[in-house]
Amino acid sequence: MSVSPAASTTASPAASSAAAASVPPPDQAGLLDFVRRAAADAELIASLPLDPQGRTWVRLEGPGGSEAWLIGWPPGTGTGWHDHADSVGAFVTASGELKENSLAARLPTEGWKTLELTDGVDRERRLPAGSGRAFGRHHVHEVLNESPDRHAVSVHAYYPPLPRIRRYSRSGRILRLEQVERPEDWQ
Repeated sequence: MSVSPAASTTASPAASSAAAASVPPPDQAGLLDFVRRAAADAELIASLPLDPQGRTWVRLEGPGGSEAWLIGWPPGTGTGWHDHADSVGAFVTASGELKENSLAARLPTEGWKTLELTDGVDRERRLPAGSGRAFGRHHVHEVLNESPDRHAVSVHAYYPPLPRIRRYSRSGRILRLEQVERPEDWQ
């Protein structure tokens, strides 16, 4: 795994462009394979600085133009409910344990502010070290480190690179769109 830009090659720009055009973009399986390999890289995982109060992250070089991140989760932290819009993704817990709460329902992608969820749409997954999952576009979830005293570390990848993240609040069966973030908001 690499946290630096790709090494340069001696191929001509035309040859590089042709080679890049012939490589299909990564799918969910390819992203899951990448995050599994990265999570198994003990040196990479140990390189992440951990903060006792807030999440830490380092951008990784993902496959095929994907966006990838190594993320540290202090005890008791989480993402809140969100989705990754038009990106597919995958993540694997490298150390500690994460919990994912998700919705097993396809939500409308535009034109709503509040939805009432039906019974039976909630899913919960415990993801100890080495466990992970891939997900499709518009997957609504929250990821949590519920440990009272132990950091967790995970690897995430998305393709195409995140065009936006929609953040939601949830009260019982009511899901409310609260905010739409774009990459420039994360700089």
